[in-house]
Amino acid sequence: MSTVTIVLLVILVVLIGVLIALYFFGKKAQKKQEEQQAQIEATKQTVSMLVIDKKRLPLKESGLPQMVIDQTPKLMRRSKLPIVKAKVGPKISILIADEKVFDLIPVKKEIKAEVSGLYIVGVRGIRGKLEAPEQKQGFFKRIFKKNKDKK
Repeated sequence: MSTVTIVLLVILVVLIGVLIALYFFGKKAQKKQEEQQAQIEATKQTVSMLVIDKKRLPLKESGLPQMVIDQTPKLMRRSKLPIVKAKVGPKISILIADEKVFDLIPVKKEIKAEVSGLYIVGVRGIRGKLEAPEQKQGFFKRIFKKNKDKK
């Protein structure tokens, strides 16, 4: 056997090992996520609130309690989170919205939200349906649309 084939075999064995490791790591992460989702579902409550503001902010600038910031993993502290500032009853609260729900939340309107701790899981409108915002078009779709309009 030549050295090239030995090197290719070693690379193949390493790649197979990495794929197997990723498979088991993915299974473990999926189980952990399912447990967390079940816990969120068990503790959620429906609350009516007036949304004051919503933004994507880094965790340190979000205004969340220091205890919450300390409990987050180091890698997550730099990422931007969907933060919602809302008036719940007489008190103004800062909440974290789920990515799926964040775009549906209207600003300066009253909504009924399913809340689990500081986490907004679901949203419904009090007066009528919530309007889903128009989805942004990709670069190529805009170009094709411009070309069709010109013809």
